[in-house]
Amino acid sequence: MTPQDSIEDETTLRRGTSDEVAHRIADLVVDQVGAGRQLRVLGITGPPGTGKSTVTTAVADLLKARGIPLAGLAPMDGFHLSNSVLEGLGRADRKGAPDTFDVWGYVALLTRIHGADHTVLAPGYRRDLHEPVAATTAVRTRGIVLTEGNYLGLDEDGWREARGLIDLLVFVDTPREEVLRRLVARQEAFGRDHIDASHWVRTVDAANIDLVAATRDRADVIIAAR
Repeated sequence: MTPQDSIEDETTLRRGTSDEVAHRIADLVVDQVGAGRQLRVLGITGPPGTGKSTVTTAVADLLKARGIPLAGLAPMDGFHLSNSVLEGLGRADRKGAPDTFDVWGYVALLTRIHGADHTVLAPGYRRDLHEPVAATTAVRTRGIVLTEGNYLGLDEDGWREARGLIDLLVFVDTPREEVLRRLVARQEAFGRDHIDASHWVRTVDAANIDLVAATRDRADVIIAAR
């Protein structure tokens, strides 16, 4: 039986805040662990602007509070290509697209996490620097590893292999209009004026939103957010 067969699809439930979504994910994990399922890697995905990082942090806190061993965090964003590499490849103007990540490095990390008998160091992403930074988080040998990112359900080379290493994948489904609003605000926070921010979201982020939205059926569970 696959996780999709064994876990109730939650798309019919009311939309919840990030905190409510985190509680529903934590409840799901507690139920699965209580039923004897072995969960090593829990993935949280959804389009950019869905609040995945916020939800993931909250889930980590909730699991620790409920006595579920947490091994650490292994975010997909740690595998952004550096700005210098993106410039060299001519991809800097669409940073955040699937081919602007070191997907095979991400696959290698998840593979190591599943089989390692020692602590694994995972990279992170510094939003203040707009750059990935190596060895920012330690992943221990025991407990659940949380990973989050836009493309965890993408059915393309590399991403497909990453999906196979995620034991339980949750898709956070946020209304497109809300996602667009958040992304414009994010770009403004990075220093762009409203016109430039809106242009970036319309020409870069919008395509990624649609691409990720099409992967929702590859998740084990879909949770509606607002």
